[in-house]
Amino acid sequence: MNPIEKVVDSLDWMTMVLFFSMVVLALGKYLFQNRFLNFIILPFNNKYVVLHSKKGRLLNWFHILLTLFQLVNFSLFLFLVIKTFFNLVEDDLVSFLTVLVAVVLFQLVKLGLQWVKGYVFNTQNLIAELLFNKTSYLNYSSLIMFMANVILIYIAPSYKIVFYVAFILIVSINAIGFIKLLKNYQKAIVPNLFYFILYLCTLEIAPLVIVGTYLND
Repeated sequence: MNPIEKVVDSLDWMTMVLFFSMVVLALGKYLFQNRFLNFIILPFNNKYVVLHSKKGRLLNWFHILLTLFQLVNFSLFLFLVIKTFFNLVEDDLVSFLTVLVAVVLFQLVKLGLQWVKGYVFNTQNLIAELLFNKTSYLNYSSLIMFMANVILIYIAPSYKIVFYVAFILIVSINAIGFIKLLKNYQKAIVPNLFYFILYLCTLEIAPLVIVGTYLND
């Protein structure tokens, strides 16, 4: 009988990543209970954005913790997407760290460009509120990413229907946020419509097109 080599991927590092993100989420809930209660019903009630968009905005610890939770789970979800659909992963941990660094740098560059644009066109307050609204819904959708990551890692590895359902839910949550953003800030957006369209085309749509083209190639 000839020995057959069987390679089993280690889940230890994924478990640590998920555990770390759970600690970050629990810390946010423990330290900022009222904010968390408002945040958890965000798609159904815009109270969180209304109450906190002008109070510290992006630079408050609750938002920072939730953004950290989002970055970790978004990177892990994207890693699983690449691994399942594109088969580009060679070393799991190194590849995940590469994806994480790329996601962090991508969002930092976008954030920097948005602040520069706001400064150039004197729309800093509008940009700050738009960013808070957008990242709040993106942070909320990371809860879906976290649940999808758990299912894909421990229950149904590479089960593509999980990706599709998670993707639909993530897009739906952020679409709700975008619709509410237009509704709540229409008075501020209309006078700056040209800048808002420029913002969407250059900093929201164009990066997605570039990334999508790169993955397809």
